[in-house]
Amino acid sequence: MPSTPTSNWVLVTPDQLSLDGLTTWATRPNCGAVVTFSGVVRDNSSARENVLALEYETSIELAEKRIHEVIDEARVRWPSLEAVAIHHRIGRVELSDATVIVAVSSAHRDDAFDAARYCIDTLKVSVPMWKREIWEGGSAWSDDSSPILNARDQ
Repeated sequence: MPSTPTSNWVLVTPDQLSLDGLTTWATRPNCGAVVTFSGVVRDNSSARENVLALEYETSIELAEKRIHEVIDEARVRWPSLEAVAIHHRIGRVELSDATVIVAVSSAHRDDAFDAARYCIDTLKVSVPMWKREIWEGGSAWSDDSSPILNARDQ
């Protein structure tokens, strides 16, 4: 776990994510704002109802590199950021479990909200991550796809 006063924490893991852990880590005495976003598995998608779970695949090394690029660009846009963390699950993730968590702290809420929104939106289009939807009796790779873009182009 990173411990420098201004730091980044990137993790791509098959392990369960901890919203409380990231919130605690991002809380700093000089920051009046900690904004978190947690994306969770829901029971439907644009293609189907009764989704039971999702399965994510990626190259961990490439995904972590691209997530660092997202954070680097966020820090250029919002220099007041203190802690920035982005964690993403891989492997099978069950209903209501977190697939991704973003935590951002800064002195003021506007920067924290804007940076957290930028981080999740940019992660979705700049980090290569493949998603399989699993339902009773079958599974399929998600049809939702887009070209992989650079973080600074967002």
